[in-house]
Amino acid sequence: MERSPATDVTAGFAIVFIVLVVCKFAQAVIEPFVFALFIIEIVWPMQKGLQPKLGKAAALTLTVAATSAVALALFSVIAWGGRAVADWVVQNLDRIQDTLTSSTSWLEEHDIFVFALIADHFNPASIIRIVHALAVRVNTILAFAIIVLIYVILGLRETEAFQSRIESLKNQDASRRLLAGGKRIGEKFRTYIFVRTIASIATGLAIWGFVRFMGIELAGALGVLAFALNYLPYIGSFIVTVLPPIFAYVQFGSVETSVLVLLGIMFIQFVIGSYLEPVFSGSALSISPPLVLLAVVLWTFMWGALGAFLGVPLAIAALTLCEQFPSTRWIADLLSAGPPESVPTIQTS
Repeated sequence: MERSPATDVTAGFAIVFIVLVVCKFAQAVIEPFVFALFIIEIVWPMQKGLQPKLGKAAALTLTVAATSAVALALFSVIAWGGRAVADWVVQNLDRIQDTLTSSTSWLEEHDIFVFALIADHFNPASIIRIVHALAVRVNTILAFAIIVLIYVILGLRETEAFQSRIESLKNQDASRRLLAGGKRIGEKFRTYIFVRTIASIATGLAIWGFVRFMGIELAGALGVLAFALNYLPYIGSFIVTVLPPIFAYVQFGSVETSVLVLLGIMFIQFVIGSYLEPVFSGSALSISPPLVLLAVVLWTFMWGALGAFLGVPLAIAALTLCEQFPSTRWIADLLSAGPPESVPTIQTS
């Protein structure tokens, strides 16, 4: 008895739902593993290229050391920017509270009471609680980083062996498609991280220059945070767009200046997002914008900030695997932006 297409679609949705539920409730186990796989896909060519010259052990050591150094440098820069902003907030509590109070009074005159609750609860004690929560979060991040590092080391050691096991599968057609899909996923991941890095550097430099030109304090810290947050599609861009106008309003107390800063930041985001990123990505990351937004929102709900970062790579991986199999090819064609991407024909024996 043949299965109907409706049955296959229903079964597919059920499988996706079960996977999402497992990912949500087993976040502590699955999240570092998925992040480690993402890193392995990016750095594996480096180890593979070094192995013929240095040997497997030395290549693995150098690859892990270089990856750790880059991660540590990024974390240090972000921590510096966050600490600079936190110090500025603590040192300017009175000015911030006066700004909130005056804003609340003006809004209440126009029957808007949105900020009344914020003004009542904004005090040094709340800042101390926030700082304590951030300290706890930093400890959690360090533990998470150690787990990811262990996964990366073990994964890089076993990559070749795992590829060999896939090659030895009885179903040679599925084997070839899985290997081709894995290779393509790695290429797209590297393109994605390259594009995000170029866009993040450009965003950080542009916002730093613009904020400094406007005479706003903490230009360097805001530029660094703009660089870091730009790795989070949509969410990071929104935070980057909102933060400088808030600082401008607290510093100058001028709505006009704040609006001008907001328009300048929006223009920077538009130019980089609409022109710079497409130039570097080309058609390699042709994903439907609604799918990008869905992936970001979904995985932010599932895993928080790291989920916002991993949402698009996970969507890329899923669509790339769908491209490799005729039964799911239509999904990739439907959710990709632009014309369907051609996939080399895989001969079956």
